[in-house]
Amino acid sequence: MKKILIENGHGLNTPGKRSPDNRVIEGRYARDIARRVAFELEERGVPYALICPEDDDTQLRTRVWRANDLHRKHRDGTILVSLHSNAAGDDGKWHDAHGMSAHVGLNASANSKTFARCLVSAFENGGMKVRKCNGDKQPYWPQNLAICRDTIMPAVLVEMFFHDNKADVDFATSEEGRTKIVKALVKGIMDFID
Repeated sequence: MKKILIENGHGLNTPGKRSPDNRVIEGRYARDIARRVAFELEERGVPYALICPEDDDTQLRTRVWRANDLHRKHRDGTILVSLHSNAAGDDGKWHDAHGMSAHVGLNASANSKTFARCLVSAFENGGMKVRKCNGDKQPYWPQNLAICRDTIMPAVLVEMFFHDNKADVDFATSEEGRTKIVKALVKGIMDFID
């Protein structure tokens, strides 16, 4: 069975990366979701690894190296999901952009794109707002992201809503919201590996 690599991005003290009211700090939020996803995968007997167990910001090249090293060592292969929260601005103010989005590298494999589609579908089926590239024409956003570009397994970066949108912050900080987010992430993962 494939091993799920969970990469939770930024550290607890990474500058910025937080809601204007400090209710969502991306590093703390992503780590909480990562731990919850790991728990759900463990309950299902699915192997996983947390790429960034540290609380401090882990350099991007270190994250890529760790993921690639685990991929080479796991005989059944791996997939990677990178967990983040989005921002429409870098000004400490509230903005209107909202919803989740899935991102793949510009060099994304067909498997990465399929994985992104599985995640988007799980969020949509869970009743959550999804931002798609080019309107509704493409469910994922191709971008030059090192965690997707430089890793050697199917990889998707998930922006789990906007930390500078009040409604998204209300949702992301509620137990109901976090439960729905985790359920969608796990469903998207399981749909891809089954």
